Amino acid sequence: MRFVFLLTALFLASLNLRPVITSVSPLLGTIRETLGMSGSMASLLTSLPVLCMGFFAPAAVKLGSRWSIERTIAYCLLLIGVATAARYMVNSAWLMLLTAFLAGIGIAIIGPLLSGFIKENFANPTAMVGVYSMSLVVGAAFGSAFSVPLQTVFRHSWQASVASWSVLAFIALCFWWRPVWKSPKSTVPALAGAQAKSKKNDLKLPLTNKRAWLLTCFFGLMAFMFYSLTAWLAPIVEERGYDKQTAGMILTLFTLVQVPVSFLLPILVSRFQRRVVWLIGCSLMELVGLAMLQLPVTPWLSCIFLGIGAGGLFPMALMLPIDETANTEEASALSAMTQSGGYMFASLGPFCVGFIHDAAGSFPPAIMGMMTVVVIMILIQLKIGNRKVRHVHSREKVSA
Repeated sequence: MRFVFLLTALFLASLNLRPVITSVSPLLGTIRETLGMSGSMASLLTSLPVLCMGFFAPAAVKLGSRWSIERTIAYCLLLIGVATAARYMVNSAWLMLLTAFLAGIGIAIIGPLLSGFIKENFANPTAMVGVYSMSLVVGAAFGSAFSVPLQTVFRHSWQASVASWSVLAFIALCFWWRPVWKSPKSTVPALAGAQAKSKKNDLKLPLTNKRAWLLTCFFGLMAFMFYSLTAWLAPIVEERGYDKQTAGMILTLFTLVQVPVSFLLPILVSRFQRRVVWLIGCSLMELVGLAMLQLPVTPWLSCIFLGIGAGGLFPMALMLPIDETANTEEASALSAMTQSGGYMFASLGPFCVGFIHDAAGSFPPAIMGMMTVVVIMILIQLKIGNRKVRHVHSREKVSA
């Protein structure tokens, strides 16, 4: 029963980390017209939370140490819920940007702490990353798919549509507000001393660790590709002569393909190991998909390859800090470092693709640039290699 409760809490918390971003995109034209936002200002509704995810991720380590992982996640879910609900009363561009900023802070802090939560509470944390990553993808898909229908349901009120996603945060709070998983105090002095020592070290990011920087570079390149494809796949398809509706459906398929892949891949990696093979395999899928966009091949097939690649790389990037660390505090610290640097770099992805497109007048040079990024990512994956998973039971973990 405890396992089911923890799994549900993990799923619901993860589900809240993307709808506040993706729910805006389908309604962006209406939002711009209503609030009088310029194109550059409107783009901040997407890029600002991503920048927050990079800038505020290191704060997760200190806050998790001060308040505990569970309480910190609960506070951040409340912040996301309040910020999202406030969109119902938005009547200015700056207020809308403020909600994006506040929600972005909550998302930034929850992300690394969920890695520590998984490491701390589950006997097979590598497999549990599949639930984490799948929930992220499902949340993103829900946000983009249902925002327009919700606008219709709420009598064409885009404010009510984007604010309605706050319900997810308040549902999740039912599982997180009371930290019922407090570990029993150890009666063994040696163990208590080890835990105290770990607490002293948990405030430091591994900035002097070369391997940590490799993992950060990999996360950044992975996220760079993900956000670039999310932002520009539909326009790329339109440039090839397809209408907007078809381009939107192809982008939806790109997202849907990621759902089963992001869930199953961590389970496969946990079972068969040899993670470098899975890493490079997913990157090659992205490379093939990008190459197909340059060839007279239907983009429906291209988006399947791209979805498999992106859907596999994302949970792998979340899983690496858990695999590479010995305890909860190290997992949270390494996750904070990889996500901080990674998301800051990733926020440049859509801009770089757009800049190359504007300079060249077409997408093929930009696609070549993305292919180069994937090649660099493969080289880093070869350096990361395989690492034996180390499970240290800092508290009693639950198993299925």
